[in-house]
Amino acid sequence: MTGKTGVRFEEAEKRKGVILILIAVTITFLSWLAYGHPIIMALLVMLAVYLMTGDRYQWIYIWSKTYKRDSIGLRVLLETMFRIWVWERQGITVVTRWTEVAKMNPDKKAFGDEFSNRIAWYFKRQGFKAGEVIALFMETQPEYVFIWLGLAKIRVTSALVNNNLRGIQLIYCLKIAGCKAVIFGDEMADAIKEIQHEIRDIPLFQFNSPDRPNAPLVQDTSPLASELAEMSTEAYIDADVAKPRDTLMYIYTSGTTGFPKAAIITNIRYLLIPLGVHTSARLSSADVVYDPLPLHHTAGGVLGAGQGLVLGCTVVLRKKFSASNYWSDAAKHRCTVAQYIGEICRYLLAVPKGQHDRAHNVKVIVGNGLRPQIWQEFVDRFGVERVLEFYGATEGNSNLVNLDSKVGAIGFLSRLVSSIYPLTLVKCDEITGEILRDENGRCITCGPHEPGLLLGKIDPKKAILTFSGYADKTASEKKMVRHVKVENDCYFNTGDILVMDHYGYFYFKDRTGDTFRWRGENVSTAEVEGVISNLVGLKDAVVYGVTIPNVEGKAGMAAIADPDKKLDISELYRGITTSLPIYSRPVFLRILPEPPLTATFKLKKKELIKQGFNPSLHSDPMYFLEKTGYVALTEKLYDDIVKGNFRL
Repeated sequence: MTGKTGVRFEEAEKRKGVILILIAVTITFLSWLAYGHPIIMALLVMLAVYLMTGDRYQWIYIWSKTYKRDSIGLRVLLETMFRIWVWERQGITVVTRWTEVAKMNPDKKAFGDEFSNRIAWYFKRQGFKAGEVIALFMETQPEYVFIWLGLAKIRVTSALVNNNLRGIQLIYCLKIAGCKAVIFGDEMADAIKEIQHEIRDIPLFQFNSPDRPNAPLVQDTSPLASELAEMSTEAYIDADVAKPRDTLMYIYTSGTTGFPKAAIITNIRYLLIPLGVHTSARLSSADVVYDPLPLHHTAGGVLGAGQGLVLGCTVVLRKKFSASNYWSDAAKHRCTVAQYIGEICRYLLAVPKGQHDRAHNVKVIVGNGLRPQIWQEFVDRFGVERVLEFYGATEGNSNLVNLDSKVGAIGFLSRLVSSIYPLTLVKCDEITGEILRDENGRCITCGPHEPGLLLGKIDPKKAILTFSGYADKTASEKKMVRHVKVENDCYFNTGDILVMDHYGYFYFKDRTGDTFRWRGENVSTAEVEGVISNLVGLKDAVVYGVTIPNVEGKAGMAAIADPDKKLDISELYRGITTSLPIYSRPVFLRILPEPPLTATFKLKKKELIKQGFNPSLHSDPMYFLEKTGYVALTEKLYDDIVKGNFRL
């Protein structure tokens, strides 16, 4: 998306805009000859002249291309906002909405209401009070959803802890949210034992899965599953009614660096997320959603599971994502909607072609992170009619949706009525993420094809624009940007650099801090990752910048997962030299024995960046880019590079 591309677009749209106006004038003139009046004709000519001055012809052309998309987007936005407004006015919470859904769908298979009532009675009798926090630490299973729902019935907040965490990070998550107890699955027993001496003051409740009722109990824990059998299944009615903006749960943002942050999810936000996608995808309660994602994250536990709790869809859960079983699962359960996130679509393409690739009923696939490089190949191979790619953060108010399956786009804003949903791209230093301001101290808005930091206006009066923050208030303040357009306004900082084209489509470029500078050019890690992943047969590839002593900027380094040891370095070199400009080509390669992924299938970089290209810090094979190809990076070669014996 270069400046030249923008110029060519403007020239094309000028020509086409003028043509549209001339056609309209011609038709009007012919109509006047037959039926018209000279005064009316004069006014029409004046209007035509007005439209052809300045850059108004551009807007006419843009409108001709986007009016259909924009009208659909406006309908989706207004419908979602109105329904959320009604729910908030009526005092609807997730618990009360679930009660309505259960009554509307009495014939659907679900055990959740009775189970959640048992949970409510049990923890009420244990003495837990409204506003207290209980951590939920277990793998995906239907009981997971109805445990936190049962706690919500007594207005106890659930902290949905990532089941991949161990040791100090696990302890941190329990303490940052102020957890008064931990409910854990029997499969998490070893992780709990490791930290039990550090959380002696926190009561522990072990839930044995129905298919492992006799799993041994961790010492000093309560056997939750067996004790629930003694509880009533009658509905628990709280004397004090919960409110839509009360905290329902904490969801920890996984990120790729640092400790997780506990994001506050209120009742109204939980209702909003699945509703927005439901409306955008034009779903109904008859749809069956395939959800193979972790329930402790927003995509699986709110957007996915919420289709059942909030909107009455059938939701099919899978304990752990499996690329080889994805489409066969969808076919078996007659799913009409399927979810993806992060690198999942790339994994699905890497699976050998099979009988279930198109033998399914999935019409819409919903998620975020489908790389532009594989988008069309994915759609063609699996016969998906519609890709609903969206952009958003667990805690954020800056949400975009690609309603018309525009390849590569993460969403759009109408350029004609952009103020109706106040998101903005502002100029920033792509390396540091520092926001640039004008002489008045205001942020500088980006034009088409200019990369910028996405900000979303915070308006506490509108549920769709609120930012509830984190359990750690200091962390909340760091995500807010003030004095963006006017004095004292406040925006949510997404931390993401996006690019918008002339039509209002947005494309993801990078996370702030992921971009690095080499040979006087900015290198986008996301773009290089996409190219290299394609070159190595859709394997995981992480790209980042590493510092070389006394060398300006950062050299590119790519860490590639090759568990089967089939990577051909020579072939990769040839592909890189033909696919990437000199400044974007990784100077170093590191071959990993396993994929470097977070729980939500995002690529993690912190530890890799810390180790850099020093071969003494790990045993993975590494390579250095010379003029004729990649050569093995030995200790001696490393010393020579550090000492400046190589010209880079």
